Amino acid sequence: MKSSILATLAIVSSIIAMPAHAANSEHISQLLQTKQCTDCDLTQANLADLDLSNANLAGSDLTGANLSRSVLQGADLSRVQLSGADLVDANLNSSNLIQANLRDTDMLGVDLREANLSEADLSGASLLGADLSRINLVAANLSNAHLEGATMISADLSHADLSQTNINDAYLHLANLSNANLTGANLSGSELHIADLSNANLSEAQLNSAELNNANLLGADLSNAVFAEANLRGTNLTSNQISSANLEGAIGLGEGASASTVLDQPTILEDRD
Repeated sequence: MKSSILATLAIVSSIIAMPAHAANSEHISQLLQTKQCTDCDLTQANLADLDLSNANLAGSDLTGANLSRSVLQGADLSRVQLSGADLVDANLNSSNLIQANLRDTDMLGVDLREANLSEADLSGASLLGADLSRINLVAANLSNAHLEGATMISADLSHADLSQTNINDAYLHLANLSNANLTGANLSGSELHIADLSNANLSEAQLNSAELNNANLLGADLSNAVFAEANLRGTNLTSNQISSANLEGAIGLGEGASASTVLDQPTILEDRD
């Protein structure tokens, strides 16, 4: 018992040894001992390499905290403040991050499979190589975020703000991007096979060499979107949408007045003035 108490005190001491505004030491002790710490002050706390699975941190302030490599699987992080936090290689599988503030957070290699981040703010966040399979990002703010190389199989991004977001070389097979704002986003080289992009705003977006075979783009705004060398076999499009986009070198798009003809050979469109 004594050794356990001393170990806890040692962890708490290392956690609160932070510059500027530090976390509340009583709140840290409470978290470590009970995994229950709602509306706590954990600002800039060092919580790296801890097992916080199924912890309840709802409404807590973790601004600038270090949670790298920590296990937060199944944790309740709804409405938490995580702006500027370090979540590199953290395990957030099946966690609740509804309406969480993750602005400018470093989430390189994070595991967010089946997590719920609906209405969360991830603007400017770095999610390079993260696993977001089956994640709920409905109405989330991901503007200017970095999702290069992320795995987003069957992710729900409907109504999300992905404007100016870097999503190149990402895997979005079966993802739901309906009604999403992808204005100016970069999806070059991404896999969007059977993805739902209906009614999405893709104006000024870059989809060079993207795989969009059998994707649904009906009703999407493709104004000045670039699809150079993109695979559009089986894609649902209308002739009006085609006329507003740059489809030079696009593969599998039928020529003519009608929409979405599927071809098995590339179609090279003439240059537009």
